[in-house]
Amino acid sequence: MNAWPEADAARYRAEGYWRGETFPRFLARVTAAYGDRTALVDDRVRLTYAELRAQVDVVSRGLRELGIGAGDAVLVQLPNRAEFVVLWFALQEIGAVPVHAQPGHRRTEITHLARMTRAVAHVIPDVHARFDYRDLAAACSAVRHVIVVGAPGTSGFIAWDDLMSARARPVGVSARPDDLALLLLSGGTTGLPKLVPRTHDDYLYNARAAAEVCRLDTDTVYLATLPVAFNFTMNCPGVLGTLGVGGTVVLADTQDPASCFDWIERERVTITAITPLLAPVWADEARHREADLSSLRVLQIGGARLAEDLAREVIDSFDCTVQQVFGMAEGLLCLTRLDDPPDVIATTQGTPVSPADELRVVDEHDVDVPDGEVGELLVKGPYTLRGYYRAPEHNATAFVDGYYRTGDLVRRLPSGHIVVVGRRKDQIQRAGEKFAAPEVEGHLQAHPAIRSVALVPAPDPVLGERSVAFIVPAGSTVPTRRDLAAYLSDRGLAAYKTVDDVRPLSDLPRTPVGKLDKKALARLLDDEPTAP
Repeated sequence: MNAWPEADAARYRAEGYWRGETFPRFLARVTAAYGDRTALVDDRVRLTYAELRAQVDVVSRGLRELGIGAGDAVLVQLPNRAEFVVLWFALQEIGAVPVHAQPGHRRTEITHLARMTRAVAHVIPDVHARFDYRDLAAACSAVRHVIVVGAPGTSGFIAWDDLMSARARPVGVSARPDDLALLLLSGGTTGLPKLVPRTHDDYLYNARAAAEVCRLDTDTVYLATLPVAFNFTMNCPGVLGTLGVGGTVVLADTQDPASCFDWIERERVTITAITPLLAPVWADEARHREADLSSLRVLQIGGARLAEDLAREVIDSFDCTVQQVFGMAEGLLCLTRLDDPPDVIATTQGTPVSPADELRVVDEHDVDVPDGEVGELLVKGPYTLRGYYRAPEHNATAFVDGYYRTGDLVRRLPSGHIVVVGRRKDQIQRAGEKFAAPEVEGHLQAHPAIRSVALVPAPDPVLGERSVAFIVPAGSTVPTRRDLAAYLSDRGLAAYKTVDDVRPLSDLPRTPVGKLDKKALARLLDDEPTAP
C-alpha cells in the first residue's frame, strides 16, 4: 500500500486531522458514550450501541475460531442489513480487512476481487433479490471459507448463526491508526474495479469532517438506501459519520421512493442520500404522494453529476435542504453547505470538506488553468489515497507530484466551489469538435417528454463519432432527433452539441451502486451496423 509521505503524515497528525484512533477504539468510545441509544435499525432488528458491541464481540470470536486474523482480506457481499455493520466492526476488531463487494457483483467481479486481495473468506446472503448467492460462491472457489447469512445450503458453507453462537471474549488484536482498515472499489464503469486502500486515520477523518459539514448530532437518523458498501453510503457522512455522533442508522434494502418515504415517516429520518438517476423518481413521488416527510432535514444527491434543471426541480419538490455531493472512493469529498443559497446548490457541487484538501485544475499538459476554465481535477489531502492497492503500473500514471488524477473535468469558481462538467473519458468527438456528454444530458433532462437520458458515442464513417441518446420517455411520446436538435438549439447550445440518434428504453441500466451504467449502453450498440 502506498503510504502518505512522512512529512505530510506528520502535518496531518500535528494539525489534528488524524487523531490516532482506530475503528476498534471508535466502537468502544461510541458504545461508552451512547450505549442505550439505538444504533441500527433494519426490517428485522433494532440494536442499541451496547447490543451492537456485544454482537461484534461474538462474531469477532467466531471469525478467529475459523483462523481469520490480522491482515486477512474478507469479501463482504451483503445487502443493507444489520449483519453488514456487525461483520464490518468484527473484522476491524481482529485486524482483518473488509473488501466492499457489491450485491450486484457476479462471478467475474468476485473472482477478480478474491484473486487481487487473496481473500480468505466470502460473506454472502443466502438469497437476495431472487438471486442465490450460494451458487455464486460455489463457482468462486478461491476462498477458504464461505459464510452465509441465512441457510448455508451447500455442505461446507458456514452459517452466520454458527458465528453468533461463539463465546465472546477479547481477541487481543491491536491495530495501528495507519494500518489498512478496508478496501473500497473504484467507482469507474470501465473494466474490472481497482481497489482503494483506506486507513483507520484517514477514513475516520473522512467521516468526522463530513458529519461536521452536515451538522450531525445525537438526533440524527440516517436512512441508508443506496448500497451500504458504497463509500457514499458508508462514510459521506453515512453510516460511520452517524454512529460517530450517537445517531441512528436505518438500513433500507430498497431505493423505491414509496418504500423509502414509509421509512422516513416511521423512523423520523433526518438525512438520506440518493443518486441523480433516482432524483426525478423521488421528486415525482414527493409531488404526488401525501407522505409525512417533515422530519427530513437533508437530502443528499451524489454519485454522478446532477444537472442544474433537475437540481432545481428537486429543490422545489422537497421541503428540506438539498445537498449536492461530489466525492470518490479514492478520497476527496465536496459538499454544498446547508446554508448555501438555492442557486449555489443548483449550480455547483460544493467545496471540499477539509481545509487540508489541495486541488489543482489542469490542462492536458498538467498546467494549471485559471478559475472558471475547464480542466482535469487533481487532488491530494489527508483522506485521498496515494496509490491503488497492488497496482504499480496504474499508479505510475494515476498520480503526478503526489496529486491523484481524478479523471473529472471541472471548473473552479473564484469562490472555491467546484462545478463538474463531466469525465475526461465521457466525451463525444463529433465532426472534429469535442464536447462533454453530461453537459448535453443535463439540458435533455429538462425536456418535458424525457424522464431519464444518457448520451453515448457510436462510431460513424462521416462524423467520426455520432451521439446516441438513450431515453426513458416521461409519457407515451418519444421525441425525435429533430425535436431534440431544435430543443438544444433553443437552449443556446452550439450546433455540434446535438443528438444524432434516439433510442427509447423502459429504464436505464445501473451499476451495482446505482449509478448510470454507460458501458452497458455501449454494448447495446456494439453489434449494430453503422448508421448512415
